[in-house]
Amino acid sequence: MQAKMKVCFYTLGCKLNFSESSTLAREFVENGHQRTEEFRDADVCIINSCSVTEHADKKCRNIIRRIHKLNPEAIIAVTGCYAQLKPREIADIEGVDIVLSNNDKGDMYQKVVELGKKGLRQEVTSCTTEELTRFFAAFSSGDRTRAFLKVQDGCDYCCSYCTIHNARGASRNMPISEVVAEAERIAGEGHKEIVITGVNTGDFGRTTGESFADLLRALDNVDGIERYRISSIEPNLLTDEIISICASSKKFQPHFHIPIQSGCDRVLKEMRRRYNTAMFSQRIEAVREAMPNAFIGIDVIAGFPGETDEEAEQTYRFLERLEPAFLHVFPFSARANTPAAAMKNKVQDSVKTARAARLEELCESLHRKFYEKYIGSEANVLWESSPKAGWMVGFTENYIKVRTPFDRSKINTIERVKLLRGENMCEMLCETIK
Repeated sequence: MQAKMKVCFYTLGCKLNFSESSTLAREFVENGHQRTEEFRDADVCIINSCSVTEHADKKCRNIIRRIHKLNPEAIIAVTGCYAQLKPREIADIEGVDIVLSNNDKGDMYQKVVELGKKGLRQEVTSCTTEELTRFFAAFSSGDRTRAFLKVQDGCDYCCSYCTIHNARGASRNMPISEVVAEAERIAGEGHKEIVITGVNTGDFGRTTGESFADLLRALDNVDGIERYRISSIEPNLLTDEIISICASSKKFQPHFHIPIQSGCDRVLKEMRRRYNTAMFSQRIEAVREAMPNAFIGIDVIAGFPGETDEEAEQTYRFLERLEPAFLHVFPFSARANTPAAAMKNKVQDSVKTARAARLEELCESLHRKFYEKYIGSEANVLWESSPKAGWMVGFTENYIKVRTPFDRSKINTIERVKLLRGENMCEMLCETIK
């Protein structure tokens, strides 16, 4: 009989990782083990790593060392994209007992049980990108309000700066029928909102001959789920059909996260992106024509190799004209075994930092401007469960963050409110509409 264990998870990176960690945690709990948030108390510490930047790799190494120092007797297991790309580098860190590739991530519970006790041996699995063929079905369940549902994994795009294809493999997905079954399970657990997530979400259907539009139609019919959001979608995959489905649905929210990475066509070509600025602008216009109140978030990279001052300014002015609601700004980080890592004319770190800071200032201005448009308007807010200093928060259909005095009875309910100016424009206040 396996002794009962306390298991702690630490997740780095994307929503996809969080959905996978939550699923791994459920397997431990369903087998009688206890999840804990404290490293010091844990018998097992599992790290789901990210490798999108060097900073993510460094953060993973630091957390491993911190855990081992705090709790030298705990089994330390590492999986995720960093573990896929550099398993031996992680295995060589003192205290690490298990390193699992992304292909073997779903075997985490079995591997921990087989190990049994720290120090008996070290388990390391690895595989090539071509061998990354398994699909680990996952959804998050820690938040009573919202769940992240993984529908797709891998990416075939191979952008010049990105290591995700190497870390996650080719684009693949599970059938729509299985996704719907997962959504029904989520609804059965009481969640009101699902965030649809994947590596290249809009590429859904690559392995089953289905389409992302077909998936959205099927999910729209799941009883019990009142809201859907699409975590991120490539602009070339954001078709008129998908926009129309979202606009006509009562469940799909007017909220899109669309990466551009650069507002300069020459740089986009060097990045091996599958669109230009004209196409991107047209997609934004199509969204706004169908959903004028849509929240649009945009990813952008500052300081890609060869990006000149003039091209950085071109990106700034392009985004300023587009007026998205939010910018996710990333200074360029060279990743091993990507074409961009070998490119010449690297941008100095100080210049990258300055360009990123300027884009962050633009983001703050755009975010404030978006919120101010809705002061005095009415909206529906789904209230979340975590109290902070006597307040609770929730989000409108178009992703405006709202706060109100904590009221336990409101958790996981949707309330009609009037939006009011807050103390800062990171969140708004409200009053209930009777």
